[in-house]
Amino acid sequence: MQIVYCDVCKKKVENSFNGRTFFYYGEHSVCEPCKDNLESQVKSTIRAKEPFSYEWYNKYIDDSLAKAIQKGKS
Repeated sequence: MQIVYCDVCKKKVENSFNGRTFFYYGEHSVCEPCKDNLESQVKSTIRAKEPFSYEWYNKYIDDSLAKAIQKGKS
């Protein structure tokens, strides 16, 4: 088992399982609570954006994640 630290909140992820207790966004590892916060933050913007584009979505996720990492929270 590997030791994983969340890049956003900097906390150690206990019982780390990829896709269950932590998630990778590019080169960043994110714990489940921070992932949930990121998704809820992005959800309202995505619903209002038309037409949907994965190119725009991926850039928006990356930008939101970078801001969260700088602040230390999502």
